[in-house]
Formats: sequence, C-alpha cells, structure tokens
Amino acid sequence: MSLVAVDALGRRVELPGPARRVVSLVPSETHSVARLAGLDRLVGRTRYCVEPEGIEAVPVIGGTKDVDIEAVRALEPDLILANQEENARKGVQALIDAGLPVHVSFPKTVGDAVSYLVTLAALLGGGVHVVERVRAAYERFARREVEARARVFVPIWNDPWMTFDGNAFASDVLELAGGENVFADRPRRYPLAADLGLRAPLDPARTQGRDTRYPRIRLEEVLARRPDLVLLPDEPHAFDATDAQTLVRAGLPEGRIRFISGKHLFWYGAWLEEGLPALAELLKA
Repeated sequence: MSLVAVDALGRRVELPGPARRVVSLVPSETHSVARLAGLDRLVGRTRYCVEPEGIEAVPVIGGTKDVDIEAVRALEPDLILANQEENARKGVQALIDAGLPVHVSFPKTVGDAVSYLVTLAALLGGGVHVVERVRAAYERFARREVEARARVFVPIWNDPWMTFDGNAFASDVLELAGGENVFADRPRRYPLAADLGLRAPLDPARTQGRDTRYPRIRLEEVLARRPDLVLLPDEPHAFDATDAQTLVRAGLPEGRIRFISGKHLFWYGAWLEEGLPALAELLKA
C-alpha cells in the first residue's frame, strides 16, 4: 500500500511503503527519525546532524546548505527530508530534478509541527506513541493559562544583531511556553540601512514576497523594548560570554541574560516533548 503526503512546496510525495532508507538534511528531522523509527533507518545526514547518540556511524553527505547530490544518490534513499528554510533551494531542487523522493517541510507554528510529525510518522510507518506524547505536550501548554508572561528578547545573529518577529516558528514556541517576544511586531525592513534605522525603507511593492520574519536590529531597540529576559541560544549562532558582555555594556542587566539550547526554540520535531517543558521552566524561574 503506497503512502502519500503533500509537502510544503505543494508537491505530492508518494512512497511504495514505509521509508527504510532515509537521508535527513535537517538536524531536528534526523533526531525525529531516530525517535520515531530508530537510528537504523538513517543512511545519510548532514555534518550538523550530531544527535542522537550513535549518529556518527551514519554517512555525512555535506551540510544543510551544500548537499553533495551524487553522494545522496549513491545511498539510494527511499525518502529525503529537507526544510524550505534550513536547506538551500538550489540543492533541494537539484535532488528533486534528479528524480529522488524529497519531502520538504516548513512548519510555522507548533501546531504545524505536530501535524508534520504525524505525516513523518506515517511515511516511516511507526512512532505513533512518540507523536501522541508530543501532541499531549502541545495540547497541555496550549490549554494552560499564564498569569504573567516574561518579555523575552532572543537574538539569532550578532553581525548585525538579528532576531525574529511574531510570524516565526520560534516566536510561537516562546509564546506557548509562557513568554512574550518583544520583537513580535517588528518585521524586517529592506534594505539593511532601513532595518537599522539609517534610511527610509523601500516601498512595500518593491519588497513583496521577501521574507520579513528576521529583522536586523540595533541594541538601542532592544533597550527600548525593556525585555525581562534575554535568551542567548547556541544555534543558529553560538552566542558566548563575549556576546553577553556586549549586551551588558549596552545597558542590559547581566542578571537577566541566560544561555539556552537553541533546540528548545528552533527544533520542530520530536524534540518538542522535551523542549517545551524545559523552556517553560526557564521562563517561570
């Protein structure tokens, strides 16, 4: 019996049966496959896919942005997992053009992520119990009432400083866990000088279709929004003590700065089962 799914590009992906040879181009999906169906389903991964334990035995086929197409083809996968945001469009399209079975994901909310995990479990033919635990965690957090939300700033880059607005997946995770994204209402402006407040932005007609979820910001903007808490993740940029001191020198209280696993904010798969409670506990503390 064949399995059919429609991916984020609107493509119909059909498999003759549960996928047994999976190549994952996304770290969080690599983790999800191992949780749902076991590590032995994975025959290829990126150099950034370093979890779970034992993953080092799985062949590396490049990075998330520079996939080795021929290396993937040689592995003869019956399913390739990609993400519209994390993977370079050129590489994903090359895999599709090569006639390989590619499924492209792009969950924008935690609800989307749970729905996608259902799809992935179906394509793998297993892991329903994991899906149900993730769904239960999501529903528990979605139902609860938060008396006082911590106002949170989360940078994702530092040259220039960048964050995310309310349309990003991480912002929905933050809200579900009990936080409030202080830049939820701040879209990205074009060009860079406009984003940094140095000139007027381009007319919206000229920037239609561009991604506005990740604004480039000045630290003065951060101070003006008065966050209760600053979370410094270890991905997509690995923030360190030097970055924390830069924020302190800019005027943010050192006691309000915390380092955090980026997985809790940006991983949209099975990790949500651990990530949501861990983030909620941090925000509550």
